[in-house]
Amino acid sequence: MPAGRPTKYKAEYAKQAYNHCLLRATDADLANFFEVEESTIYNWKNTHPDFLEAIKRGREIADQEVAAALKHRAMGYSHSEDKIFLGKDGEPVIVPTTKHYPPDPTAMIFWLKNRQPTWWRDKHEVAHSGSLTLEQALDELEE
Repeated sequence: MPAGRPTKYKAEYAKQAYNHCLLRATDADLANFFEVEESTIYNWKNTHPDFLEAIKRGREIADQEVAAALKHRAMGYSHSEDKIFLGKDGEPVIVPTTKHYPPDPTAMIFWLKNRQPTWWRDKHEVAHSGSLTLEQALDELEE
């Protein structure tokens, strides 16, 4: 017979964890939802493969949705939109339009920094050669 407290884990927790991870839940969020310590979530992931797999699948789908939205934002997009005006007779007039969102440079940078780090870097390493003593620098300033 195993020592320690009996587990609070139930089979239906895998489906619940999956659904919460679709909503971008962290391990801390899951612990709060299941009313356990975060270390218990880690233990459940180690001892219940279905629970771990549900979390991975839910997070993968959520990450894909965020990546798609970021790509949309980086590339720019358009969508249909109805504008509603008040007509001369006081009745609403619906005018179908297309709303355009231009490409967003910040989203482009973020996308490239994370997806193509060799293409975009904020920090560039510069190698310096030679040497200069303090006395030499002061002499050059005086000249």
